Amino acid sequence: MQKLFPFSALVFLVFFCGCGNSSQPKTNTEKDTVKEVSAKTQSQKSILFFGNSLTAGYGLDDPQNDAFPSVIQQTIDSLKLPYKVVNGGLSGETSSDGKNRINWLLRQPVNVFVLELGANDGLRGIPVAETEASLQSIIDQVKAKYPKAKLVMTGMQVPPNMGGTYASDFKKVFPKLAKKNNMALVPFLLENVAGNRDLNQRDGIHPTAKGAKIVAQNVWQVLKDQL
Repeated sequence: MQKLFPFSALVFLVFFCGCGNSSQPKTNTEKDTVKEVSAKTQSQKSILFFGNSLTAGYGLDDPQNDAFPSVIQQTIDSLKLPYKVVNGGLSGETSSDGKNRINWLLRQPVNVFVLELGANDGLRGIPVAETEASLQSIIDQVKAKYPKAKLVMTGMQVPPNMGGTYASDFKKVFPKLAKKNNMALVPFLLENVAGNRDLNQRDGIHPTAKGAKIVAQNVWQVLKDQL
């Protein structure tokens, strides 16, 4: 079985903003502008998308703009909502890998947490009980650090060639955990995209930019009620 995400890459974008001393005092207008920007920054909330290559935008020409979390950010901006999307996707990651990585990303404030992991577990045939335990560990860590954060689970499915029982048990994990942890549930992340050759890249697994927009819409239908 070919691995779902053959390459692992994590790109961190760090923005530095430096302010030099000015020989001229700021005008009242400039001071007001600085205050407005500062107030907006302080009131802005964060949405952490934590997942694998589907979140990272693997294979897209411009993942920074075309990955589904970025498309959601564009929708948020168009509605002038005070939320900033943080893309915590890492290609090739399993739920066990995520369990060990999540604490690092929780160093930043999280108001809404979207969990998108498990696909690699399914394609590698990792026992469903192990996947469930790892996903629960991730959720527990988020709850412990940010008990008031709103949580969203994205459901995933595996092809029937993994075996009917395995595929059925795997699919049930996501709604089970969502109910247990009071999470909003996206029933199937790749609804209307999976299996459509026109919406997937050559590997038949990762969405194209057009497919990513549909994925974003699948998530947005659930996420918007949490904002």
